[in-house]
Amino acid sequence: MKILAVEFSSDVRSAAVVQEGGGSSPVLLARAVETGLHRALGLVEEALRQARCEREEIETLAVGLGPGSYTGVRGAIALAQGWQLGRGVNVIGLSSAECLAAGAEQEKIFGPVNIIIDAQRQEFYFARYEIGPGAWRETEGLRLAAWPEIEALEQRGERLLGPGVAQWFPSAGNLYPDAAILGRLAGDRREFVPGEKLEPIYLRETAFKKAPPTRVVL
Repeated sequence: MKILAVEFSSDVRSAAVVQEGGGSSPVLLARAVETGLHRALGLVEEALRQARCEREEIETLAVGLGPGSYTGVRGAIALAQGWQLGRGVNVIGLSSAECLAAGAEQEKIFGPVNIIIDAQRQEFYFARYEIGPGAWRETEGLRLAAWPEIEALEQRGERLLGPGVAQWFPSAGNLYPDAAILGRLAGDRREFVPGEKLEPIYLRETAFKKAPPTRVVL
């Protein structure tokens, strides 16, 4: 089974093609990465070209659901929805925070790790993992954390990892969710969903003010 994975939740966006081998570890066939320009379809086409893979060969689409760039995640979801509508492929959505934990394991960053992702408004998406060789487990679930809380973690010498976080916390390590890792995670999963069921991971309640009634001036 060939899997196309798209991870657009950060400023470093990526697409990857992974071959799931039926019991063996998924194999990376191609990976395309871009910073700043955000050509979503161009990234997908480049990954397919590198893998020498036609669109018709893709059986599963894996999507990074964030948290992170709301626009990027929405774009990835729209791509998956359209692809499923046109080709009838399987679709699966995975947490970008989990993808980061798997990335830390791949980089051999072992021990307690705090994953932090910019949530704007002086807040961060925060989750804690215990990373070991070949495995990781979540020890504190994903939630919003205020800036002073993350600053206190840094002052205690705890390990902080996340997309671009070193710009705010000098001791932190920059780590970006990667479509290649996302594809490998998807190769071990079967929690497929209809595309319309995909939703960004967004921990804030949606708040809006209803417009007042139209004022009629005579």
